[in-house]
This record gives sequence, C-alpha cells and structure tokens, in this order.
Amino acid sequence: MTDEQNNSTSWIGSLTRFQWLAVALVVITGVLHVYAGIVEGRIPVALAGVGYAGALVLFLFDYRRRLLYLIGIPYTAVQFPLWIVAKSEYGTIDYVDKAVQVALILVFIYLYLNTPSEPAGNTATAAD
Repeated sequence: MTDEQNNSTSWIGSLTRFQWLAVALVVITGVLHVYAGIVEGRIPVALAGVGYAGALVLFLFDYRRRLLYLIGIPYTAVQFPLWIVAKSEYGTIDYVDKAVQVALILVFIYLYLNTPSEPAGNTATAAD
C-alpha cells in the first residue's frame, strides 16, 4: 500500500461518530431529494440532492469541513419553507426527509461549535 493510500484511509478512519452521523444523514437526505426530484419531475429538488453529494465529496476529501458545517446549516434550513410553499400534498417520505434534515442541522451546529478553527495558512515562524 502506498503512502497516499495510507493517508486517505487514516483520515477516513479518524472521523468522529458525529461526523459519521452527518455523513449518513447527508446521504439519506441527498438520495431522498434526487429520488423525489426525479419522481415528481422537479429538477430543483433533484439538484438539492446533488448539492448534498457535492458537499459530501468535499467533506470526504477533508476540504474546509468547518466551513461546510456552517454552510450546511442554512442550506438545509432553507429547504423547509421551500418545501411548504412548493408542495401541495405531503407523504411519508417528505416527513422522513424533514426529520432527517432537523437532525442534520443539529449535527451541523454541534460539529461547527466543536471543531477548532482552521489555520489561516502556512505562516513562517521564528524557528523556521
């Protein structure tokens, strides 16, 4: 196994339980959005699911996770009023998705508040 492969498995293995919970919730709501968007013929709903997939890829590549948590809160929250306005009838899947999204918002808040700030960049110190 190469060093690059070791590094990728080490950061995946280093995810916390709350981060894994966030991953699971993002997968669930993303899949439900893509499914609902295709079944109902609503492209914006499917695109919301694609947005979750894109964020998940960034997260798994360890790209600015704290910022992803912060952006994920309003991204998920704004879907509630849009759902209420856009839907005329609600099914079980709709309610399951909204329950998942409530949990996801709470997990994002927890992760944002409990993740240290990212370093501003590589700055030289006196020891360098």
